[in-house]
Amino acid sequence: MADCDSLGGCPFFNDRMKDMASSASLFKLRYCKGDFEKCARHQVKVAVGSVPPDLYPNMQDRAASIIAAR
Repeated sequence: MADCDSLGGCPFFNDRMKDMASSASLFKLRYCKGDFEKCARHQVKVAVGSVPPDLYPNMQDRAASIIAAR
């Protein structure tokens, strides 16, 4: 699997999100360096263009709501 193309500027991947979860390293392996197409941040970025600062990669339900609301 390929790395996400947003790694360089992603606040989550670069540890710049407020209150980073202790499970962040697992999310990075699963989404950023794995199946990034399932990352909620990636999905919102592609569909909407801007990502809420507190959206984590595993928040697919919230991502679906954001995308549906646009």
